[in-house]
Amino acid sequence: MAFIKKAPQFVIPIYQRTYSWTEKECRQLWSDVRRAGQSEHIPVHFLGSVVYIEESLSTNTSRSPQLVIDGQQRLTSVMLLLTALSRVVRDGEPVDGFSPKKIHNRYLMDPDEDDERAFKLLLSKTDRTTLNAIVAGDDLPDPTSIRVKENFSLFLRLLEQDPDAVVEICAGLNKLMIVDVALSREHDNPQLIFESMNSTGKELSQADLIRNFVLMGLEPKLQTRLYEQYWRKMEEGFGQGAYVSHFDGFMRHYLTIVMGSIPRQGDVYTAYKTYSQEQIAKGREVESLVKEVWELSRHYGALVLGQEQDTALAHAFKDLREMKVDVAYPFLMEVYRDYDEGLITAGDFLEIVRLIEAYVFRRAICAVPTNSLNKTFANFGRELKKDRYLESVKAHLLNMRSYRRFPRDEEFIARLQDRDLYNFRNRSYWLRKFENHGRKERVSVDDYTIEHILPQNDRLSKEWREALGDDWSAVQEKWLHTLGNLTLTGYNSEYSDRPFAEKRDMEGGFKESPLRVNQGLGQVETWNEAEIKKRADRMARQAADVWAAPDLPKDILDTYREPGAASSGYSIEDHPYLNNAKVRELFEDFRREVKALDACVSEQFLKLYVAYKAETNFVDVVPQAKSLRLSLNIDPQELSDPRKMVADVTDVGRWGNGNSEIRLSDPDDLQYVVGLVRQSLERQLGGEDIEDA
Repeated sequence: MAFIKKAPQFVIPIYQRTYSWTEKECRQLWSDVRRAGQSEHIPVHFLGSVVYIEESLSTNTSRSPQLVIDGQQRLTSVMLLLTALSRVVRDGEPVDGFSPKKIHNRYLMDPDEDDERAFKLLLSKTDRTTLNAIVAGDDLPDPTSIRVKENFSLFLRLLEQDPDAVVEICAGLNKLMIVDVALSREHDNPQLIFESMNSTGKELSQADLIRNFVLMGLEPKLQTRLYEQYWRKMEEGFGQGAYVSHFDGFMRHYLTIVMGSIPRQGDVYTAYKTYSQEQIAKGREVESLVKEVWELSRHYGALVLGQEQDTALAHAFKDLREMKVDVAYPFLMEVYRDYDEGLITAGDFLEIVRLIEAYVFRRAICAVPTNSLNKTFANFGRELKKDRYLESVKAHLLNMRSYRRFPRDEEFIARLQDRDLYNFRNRSYWLRKFENHGRKERVSVDDYTIEHILPQNDRLSKEWREALGDDWSAVQEKWLHTLGNLTLTGYNSEYSDRPFAEKRDMEGGFKESPLRVNQGLGQVETWNEAEIKKRADRMARQAADVWAAPDLPKDILDTYREPGAASSGYSIEDHPYLNNAKVRELFEDFRREVKALDACVSEQFLKLYVAYKAETNFVDVVPQAKSLRLSLNIDPQELSDPRKMVADVTDVGRWGNGNSEIRLSDPDDLQYVVGLVRQSLERQLGGEDIEDA
């Protein structure tokens, strides 16, 4: 505590993160301080370190403020605890040095100073005005720092609830020891020290590290201007809660856009450092980089945080959020930037958003693997022709094949009818979309519950068993949770397990329902397998319009299709070892198995090897006198190879792509080897960055 008492003033620089300790950390501080105060065997309690920059290292008794670069969370929490203590103590001095006046004048404010210079601790941003008001006993400002306010209230409540705690907390605070580390701006690099510290406080987010990296080393005037003009606006745009929960994710999307590759979640800071250093080396100004982040953050706010002003776009963005289409945000942020710059109209932008929504939903219904979507959307913008924006988006969606395909109507309609949609993660989404498609006045699905027309009860009544027939149990099991048997109602409890005729004709029954999803149910006589399938087919065909596929005339679409792979000029006849009957038979079996792995696999004969590709080579075959030498484009450590057939050929010169090599000579090993090849293909289809051939 002596360190706090002697210091003239602590100032948290603008580049530091906001106060972020939660109730969990504050309760831990309370527990530690109280335990130290209760025990005579604890001479001191080590709170941690405070690292600060001062103009001179001679003494901390000069009147210049100390800029804190680590320790603000602990300092702020102790200040809140001291302020709460000064309120509760009121009169008297429970422990020497802890009267309200002494707490206030020694630790919270300097009675010889005025205005902000009087406060011992000056936080940044909204935190500052809130803490100052609490310490001074003034009304809280608007906006209020949520964390500062809530944690002060916590300490105040804990002290008021337990009168015995007052003396123990005072005694514990008397034992606090802080290690102060002073840095010189001239001789130390605060940023490197900041990065290397293993603080015991709340872990810094990737965004915290980025902000500090960008602003910490700048001259104070430039630092302040960039913060006020861009970074603070960005933080205010997110809001206190969303800044903590969303900013790291936003920075990852931002880097995906500007770098063209997706950084790992824990590597966002490192990726940004690399990107910014490369840009500055090319002559780019720091202000340009900060402005770029700010501009894209506004588009992210519209898409993800519900800040869009255009009503139609706002509804579309809400649907995307409900679908949890995070992987599409890098592409849509790019499109939003182009929309903001006037390259496309609001109508075209809306249609693009709806196409992306339909693409993701159709793939989910058709159970198309999602592990390639990150890479699909990361590179989507590079495939577009900006002078024919909407047309090129449609063309690209239509031209994607295999694991990246946009499921066509036939596949979507068929799969939608037999898919378990009750346990589908987006069931409220798809029912709301069905009900509101084409409506000007939207129906709030939240006012209704999902109804199984054929009940879930496995002990069906006699009426239901007779309606379903002898195989009633099998019918119920197959169709219970599917499209044809699900609807919306406000009378779920009234319907219960009643026979269909009662659900249809009762007050509020299907005949009287105003909902579109219930259209036609009032005219059905008996609810059985045939009626379920009939309704499912009708609704699935409607769904093809709700989640519409892109459509372009064939002649226009053909202009976007890449010509077939140019012939290499080589064929199987150019590989003499394949004239050997045994090797040829092994090769034919191998190529048949590999080409059957996925429809996207293509084969190309080259001079010295045969390449098999999805996006690029995943296995190359070099025919030899008695075997096939295979090069897999995957590192050996990534393969599951219990038989140890793979050799590590990293940095070994040879024909073929990849660091894993296998020799195939025995037909009995074929299926095992194809399993290894499948792993190489799946890695590529999973969206990882693959070295080009």
